[in-house]
Amino acid sequence: MRTSRDEAFTAYVVARRAQLYRTAYLLCGDPHRAEDVVQTALAKLYVAWPRAARSGSLDAYARRVVVNSHLDDVRRPWHRERPTEDGLLDRPEPAGQDGQDGPVGADSDELWAALRRLAPGQRRVVVLRHYWGLSVEETAADLGISPGTVKSQTSDALARLRAALRPSGHESGSGCR
Repeated sequence: MRTSRDEAFTAYVVARRAQLYRTAYLLCGDPHRAEDVVQTALAKLYVAWPRAARSGSLDAYARRVVVNSHLDDVRRPWHRERPTEDGLLDRPEPAGQDGQDGPVGADSDELWAALRRLAPGQRRVVVLRHYWGLSVEETAADLGISPGTVKSQTSDALARLRAALRPSGHESGSGCR
């Protein structure tokens, strides 16, 4: 019995780890913290594997564990080391698990910077709604918030992203009609 459980868990991790990593990376914005979040989430998922496998939606269960692990990480800042920022260090853009540059293969530094400037709750909603493609109700269930909160967080986040990514000289309301 233990062997089949380990084999099933290992097969799931092999198939989904890159996607879970990208989700964690989009949530926290740091490749090293994302690795830690995924590792913590996978440890929790392994312990709950029998229940998770029976849940009917293993991906939703795993996604919720990643989001909760990220929230736990954010809530306990004294457990994390924080290196100082050194502007003299030249670091390349972190590559995703699939070898693509950036969080999901995007080559836009502006987009990633705009995502990092979103409030954590808005970033979580944007990741689940637009990266994972979840419905409002699924996102609300994953985050433990109301559908109305998902809608308002999404609306506010998209407005902030539009404003941040608007080309200079293009004010809202100006231009041709």
